[in-house]
Amino acid sequence: MSARLRELLAIMGRLRAPDGCPWDREQTFASIAPYTIEEAYEVADAIERGDMQQLKDELGDLLFQVVFHAQMASEAGRFDFDAVAGAICDKLVRRHPHVFGGAGPLSAGEQSAAWENIKARERHSAAARARNGASVETASHPSHLDGVPQALPALMRAYKLSKRAARVGFDFDHAGQSADKVAEELAEVRGAAAANAASAPTEEIVEEIGDLLFAAANLARKLEVDAEAALRAANAKFERRFRGMESLAAKRGEVFAELNLDSQEKLWQEVKRGE
Repeated sequence: MSARLRELLAIMGRLRAPDGCPWDREQTFASIAPYTIEEAYEVADAIERGDMQQLKDELGDLLFQVVFHAQMASEAGRFDFDAVAGAICDKLVRRHPHVFGGAGPLSAGEQSAAWENIKARERHSAAARARNGASVETASHPSHLDGVPQALPALMRAYKLSKRAARVGFDFDHAGQSADKVAEELAEVRGAAAANAASAPTEEIVEEIGDLLFAAANLARKLEVDAEAALRAANAKFERRFRGMESLAAKRGEVFAELNLDSQEKLWQEVKRGE
């Protein structure tokens, strides 16, 4: 272990000590979890922007989250940072038999398939251990969807659920069928919206919108597109173009919010052509 990593662990221990930082001392796994997710997204943002200095800083923030959780677990007598590092070391060796087990070289595609197969066996083994330790009342039948975290962003979870289902054959044969499903779900949204003129969305409309989004995530998977990354890119494009419209309006002495939709659309098209 490097001197700076030992220093980080010591700092974390000091912050959580009886005479340490009051804020750090009152935190729990649940209260820290949102910060952990936020830091992971900030790492992804730095990568997308190609900002290596920011990436270094954000990786440090994310590492601190790992150390924070490990410190709280150590205080509870469950595990410590060394155990966390040991667990990932063991997992990486276990999931790379072609590298560490003499199984022979694999292509990237073969390795990806082997990784998923090993993960599936691990999930089934974990589920079996859980069932063996559970009462008859709480034991449940194993599912190929076991282990997809509930806390994932909804779009990412939809992608992973459909990917798991596809591994056991529950999938369209080609992307065109997935696109047809998106069109079908969109038609159902239109039908539900037309049948409900109320100002507030009905349960039916909410459900149909959810089905449409799930179908779109499934189409992205069929096209081998990362749905989460694609939506982030679309968000960034929309923000860039919208800010461009506001800037053009201001340069012309106009108040963007006071323009009618036709005028705003003309600005949108002008910004779009200028990209």
